[in-house]
Parts: sequence; C-alpha cells; structure tokens
Amino acid sequence: MISNWLSAALARRNIHYGWVMVAVTFLTALISAGTVGAPGIFIVPLQKEFGWTTAEISSALSIRFILFGLMAPFAAALMNRYGLRNVTLLALLIVVSGLVASLAMTQVWQLMLLWGVVIGLGTGMTALVLGATIAARWFVARRGLVVGILTASVATGQLAFLPLLASLTEAYGWRIALGLVCVMLGVAAFAVLMIMRDRPSDVGLRPFGDEGTEPLPAPLPNNTPIMAAALGTLRDASKSGVFWILFATFFICGASTNGLVQVHLIPMCLDFGIPQVQAASLLAAMGIFDFVGTIASGWLSDRYDNRWLLFWYYGLRGLSLLFLPFSDFTLYGLSLFAMFYGLDWIATVPPTVRLTTQRFGPERANLVFGWIFAGHQLGAGVAAFGAGLSRTVLQTYLPAFFVAGALCVVAALIVLAISRPKPVTA
Repeated sequence: MISNWLSAALARRNIHYGWVMVAVTFLTALISAGTVGAPGIFIVPLQKEFGWTTAEISSALSIRFILFGLMAPFAAALMNRYGLRNVTLLALLIVVSGLVASLAMTQVWQLMLLWGVVIGLGTGMTALVLGATIAARWFVARRGLVVGILTASVATGQLAFLPLLASLTEAYGWRIALGLVCVMLGVAAFAVLMIMRDRPSDVGLRPFGDEGTEPLPAPLPNNTPIMAAALGTLRDASKSGVFWILFATFFICGASTNGLVQVHLIPMCLDFGIPQVQAASLLAAMGIFDFVGTIASGWLSDRYDNRWLLFWYYGLRGLSLLFLPFSDFTLYGLSLFAMFYGLDWIATVPPTVRLTTQRFGPERANLVFGWIFAGHQLGAGVAAFGAGLSRTVLQTYLPAFFVAGALCVVAALIVLAISRPKPVTA
C-alpha cells in the first residue's frame, strides 16, 4: 500500500508519518474550507440573477453554519467508530454532490436545501474536529503546533481562494467558480484515499513524541451507537463549568468570524463602493495574517497559560471589530483592520483545544470539542442571519459589527473564570 511504502521511506529519513497526516489533512481542510467561504462571494450574483434578498440568502447560510457545528460531535463519534479516512471521504462526496446539484437551482428552497442542509452536513462531518482528532491520536509532543497548523488551513482556505473565485464569478459567472471548487474537492478526496490512515499503529508507529518501549494496546472495539456516544459525552461534559465557558466563548468566536466577516464583509464593502474583487483580496490578506497568527498561537499554547492567550485574542479581536466602522473604509483603515483582525481570525482554536484535552482527556477530547465547536457554529449561524436581517431592515451592516465587537470583550473577561487545568491522563 502507498501508506506503508511512504512510511518506510520517511522512516529512513527520520520523518514521522504523523507529519504526512498533517499535510494531507491540511490540504483537505484548505480546500473544504474554501467551499465554506465561497458563498460570501455569491450573495450579490444570486441577488441579481434570482432577485433573492440578503435575508433569504443569509437564512440558507445560517442553516449551513448551524448544521456544520451540530454535526461536529456526531462526526467525532463517526470517526471513532468508522475511521478517519472513511468519514472524510464520505463528507467530501456529500459536499460535491450538493454543489453539483446547486448548479441547476432556481428557487430559494433549493438554496436552503443544498447550500444549507446538504453542504452543512457534509462540511460538518470533518470541520475542526478532524484536526483535533489527528493531533490527539498521532501526536504526544507538539499537539498545540499541529492544531495551530490545521486550524490555520481551515481559516486560510476560507479566505485564500476568495480572490480567484471572485475573479471567475465576475468574468464567467458563479457557476464556473463553483465548478472549480468541485474539481478541487475531487483532488482532496484522492489524496485522502491514498494517504490518510486512522492511527499510528496502522503504519507500525507510535505517536510522535511517544518514547515508550512497551507495546501499544490495540484500540478498544467501538460499538457504541453514534447518538449514544455523542449525547453521552454532552451529558458528562455539561456537568463541568469549564465546558460552558468554552462553549460560550466559542459561540462568540463563531459570531465574530465565520458568520459575520466571512459572509458579510464583501457585500458591506460593496455598500461603501469597494469592488468585489478588491474586497475579496482584503479577506485573502486576512488569510495570510491568520496563517501566521494561528500557527504562532499553536506554538504559544504549548508554552503559556492558555486562558490568558484567549483573553488577549478575544480582547484584541473585539477592539478591531469596534474600530472597523470608524475606518472610513479607506485603504489605510482597511489594511490596518485586515492585519490585526487577520492575526486573530481563528487563533482561539489551539488554546481551546488544549484546554479541552487537558480537562477531559485525549480519548474524549474530539467528542467534547465537537460540542464546543457546535457552539461556535451556532454563533456563526446567529450572526449570519442577524447581519443579513440588519442589512435588509436597517440598510446597514454596522450594528452587527458593533455587537460582535462588544461580545468579544465579554468573552475575553469570562474566559479568565477558568481555573488552572489539571492534566488528565485517561
């Protein structure tokens, strides 16, 4: 098999196969995240072609965000039961099917079904849970760095493809841009099929950083029903105050990133006379800064108190959002916003994953984080719909940005209520 040959070749160069898993997961997350970020470009073209309102389109995107999050804990249970590769391939197939079918849509209900339900379920089957699972299973050392790298791929993918997709949409229409996304998803699926494996033992290795000599125990057979595994974890985790603090702060994280800026920054820039391609380039610039910021966050989370890291991340994000309406949308003002906001786009994930792993243990970390991530996407769904409603009713997006900025300041304060975590070995 390719994976065994590749593992042997890497071993001769003293390179752990876990880094190959990081690479293929990075590629998959990068392309999948581009699918999640693309609809922000299509809002205005869909309005012009079909006459749909911003609130109607935002409703479909809100459904997608919510399902994207609610699937996360069940995705973790599916991965534990059926394996990383099988679940990831199924997720990519569902997303491609939904996108291909949407090329022929003409009604709002079709938009809600395909871009809301189908793509929400498909993308939610991997999401950030896949990266958290890779870090927990394949790495003992450098977990924070790995989570940072894979999280950066998600956020960067949501932003990096936008200028290209915006240019294609402007020149050839939104269907051509969507077709390119389908091709890229096919490339990701092929890489997953050939390279991805479930555990280090599948290629005869121990996790990276595990210097033990005793034989690793075989994974326990997992016959727990998916619903029981996911809901049982929620029942147990909900008894902890730490879970609810992380859930609430991640709700605010989603409301101030994916649901607001990713979906509505481009149409808001159009309101201020900034062309779509230039606005998409602004998001791409955020993606570059985010890539640096999130990987740096992973490095920092391995070394410093994760609670204080979250305090600074949420606080600075809140200040940047409160600054944006006063930037006058000049080149200088938007560039300043892109830099500070981009560095903090999703830097909150590595500290949140580490706190989850420390508090609930590596074996249940992906399931618990799945529920915390559900809070993230619930926040994104609320913000996606709320900002669209603000634009439709009040003819401006600015109130939504003020609210999101204030909520980030709240998140910065409440995260300090978490006591110093005691490591769990179970």
